[in-house]
Amino acid sequence: MYDPTVARLTYRALLGRRRALILGALPLLLIVIAVAVRGLAGADDQTASDLLGGLALATMVPIIGVIAGTGAIGPEIDDGSVVYLLSKPVKRPTIIFTKLIVAIAVTMVFSALPTFVAGFILNGNGQQIAVAYTVAALVASIAYAALFLLLGTVSRHAVVFGLVYALVWEALFGSLVPGARTLSVQQWSLAVAEKVAGGEMVTSDVGLTTATVLLVLVLVTVLATWYAGQKLRSLTLAGEE
Repeated sequence: MYDPTVARLTYRALLGRRRALILGALPLLLIVIAVAVRGLAGADDQTASDLLGGLALATMVPIIGVIAGTGAIGPEIDDGSVVYLLSKPVKRPTIIFTKLIVAIAVTMVFSALPTFVAGFILNGNGQQIAVAYTVAALVASIAYAALFLLLGTVSRHAVVFGLVYALVWEALFGSLVPGARTLSVQQWSLAVAEKVAGGEMVTSDVGLTTATVLLVLVLVTVLATWYAGQKLRSLTLAGEE
């Protein structure tokens, strides 16, 4: 189910000069802000939780997920270079699965690692806040990568739809409509972080057990990956008509 050649091509596409600069901008900004806040306000658990929850998990992780998930396949479909992959003796579900692994890895590196560094700078991992939000970022990276890879497969406007979901649905509707939070990757991952922190600094609006949250995340990831594979399988190329 994993093809090294497809993985190498995907890594090269995602980590090209321009996209790498975009991927690295938000993590760098997070760390710079963390250093500034620590220097001005000192170590404070509530400040660390607010910054990691508001900037890292609610903004940085989904945006990086959009860039990595849609960028893993969307541009290839748009410019027709996907023909090269589809002409090779590689199963199309294998292509999707490989690209998903790459998208997850890139999202994790550019979101979870900076989250841990920023959390450690802010309060030295007091009350397990840095670890809790890092785990949340890792969990969210998997679901975001799968969802946005699916969007990149089915739509030419995947980046727009991804940003609408991440920044409008989760950030805006999630704060105004309580029911919308149950369909929020951010809240699912926060539920896991809440269990890791074990205190009152990290809270989630989703009243689910950790096992249920993880099950939902796994189901979302599996279903999104399966459907993306089916869409790629049914893709009709001009050269095949």
